[in-house]
Amino acid sequence: MIHSLALRVYYEDTDLAGIVYYANYLKFIERARTEWVRSLGVDQGRLKAEEGIVFAVRRVEADYLRPARFDDELVVETRVEAASGARVVLEQVVSRGRERLFQSVVTLVCLTEAGAPARLPAELRRRLAPALH
Repeated sequence: MIHSLALRVYYEDTDLAGIVYYANYLKFIERARTEWVRSLGVDQGRLKAEEGIVFAVRRVEADYLRPARFDDELVVETRVEAASGARVVLEQVVSRGRERLFQSVVTLVCLTEAGAPARLPAELRRRLAPALH
């Protein structure tokens, strides 16, 4: 199961050289993760309010392959690589057409509001199961 998010590069996303500033790729993949979680039917605000659980990025491996430029139309694809009791590992790729520009592996962990590790909610594990097979 791959989730896709289309986006466009705006002037504010670029640097002096006219290419996407490297840190903005992290913003792009964050937006895609938020929409991916929403597509699973998970309301992160309600999860925090009702169960006291939040997601946090534990690790990001990022490879910048080619530059994106102002007004490019990009797609961010998010795919689950692995999941365990308290973490989810995702592959996220930013492409322009068939050209891969950026790729990353992101490890998310589930935490209590106090920052202690927490198990992924059972309903979320159930919804992730099809993506793992």
